[in-house]
Amino acid sequence: MNARSVFALASLVLAPLTTHALTLNDDFSLDMSLGVFSDYRTRGISQTLGDPAAQASATLVHSSGLYMGAWTSNVDFGGEFKTRQELEYYAGYYWQATEAISLDLGYIKYDYPKEGQFNLSEVYAILDVYGVKLGANYSNDTPNVFGEDQDTLYTYLSYQFALPAELGLNVRVGRGDVKDPAYWTTNGDSREAYYEWEARLSRDFVGVTWGLSYIDTDLSNSECAGWYGYDDLCTATVVASASKMF
Repeated sequence: MNARSVFALASLVLAPLTTHALTLNDDFSLDMSLGVFSDYRTRGISQTLGDPAAQASATLVHSSGLYMGAWTSNVDFGGEFKTRQELEYYAGYYWQATEAISLDLGYIKYDYPKEGQFNLSEVYAILDVYGVKLGANYSNDTPNVFGEDQDTLYTYLSYQFALPAELGLNVRVGRGDVKDPAYWTTNGDSREAYYEWEARLSRDFVGVTWGLSYIDTDLSNSECAGWYGYDDLCTATVVASASKMF
C-alpha cells in the first residue's frame, strides 16, 4: 500500500514522471497518470503475487498547494480473498518553502472492494531538502493477521541522481514497523520491523517514462510467509514499468 499523490509519487513508489498538467482555470489543474508494471511492489512487498499490474490516478491541484485525488491498481492476495482492486483516496497540502526545500503533508484512505477487512487509513509527511527526501506514513488502523487494528509506521530516505544519456537513478531505503511481533522465523524468533530498498533507473522516451527497478527486503522466506501468506512476495526482484502523465 502506498501514497500516489502527484507530489509523493516519485518518493513512495517508482520514478518521477514528467508533469503535463491539464489547466482548468487560474487556480486549478488536473494531473492524470497511467502505468503498467511487471509487478506491483509497495514497500518491498508484492501486492499481485508477482504478476503484472495496471495503475491509474487523477489529482486535482489548487494553486495554494492543496490537492486531492484518487489512485487505483489491480491486486491479488491469493487464497480465497476476492478483492482484485486497491483504491486510494487522498488529500494533502504541498508547501514549497524555497526552490530546493518543500514539505508535503496528507491523508490517504485505502479501500479494497469485497474485502473490507483490509481497509485502512494513513497520514503522511515528506520533507524534500535539495533532492534528499525523508518520508513517513503512520496508521493506527492497519489490520493484522488476527483481524485486529494496530499501529504501523513506514519511514524512508530517498535521493535521485541525474546520469548520462538522460537517465535518472532513484535510490530509496525504507523501514516498515508494525509495532508488535509479526515476522516469525522457523526457530520461533520474531521481530516487529523490516528494511526494504529499491534502485530504479528511468528514462523518458516518446512521451513515456520507462523504468527498471531492483527491489529487495531483509525478510526471510519464513518471515514473509508468516505475515503475508507466501514466502516469495518479499524476495529480490526486478520490476519493469512504463508510465505517462497527462
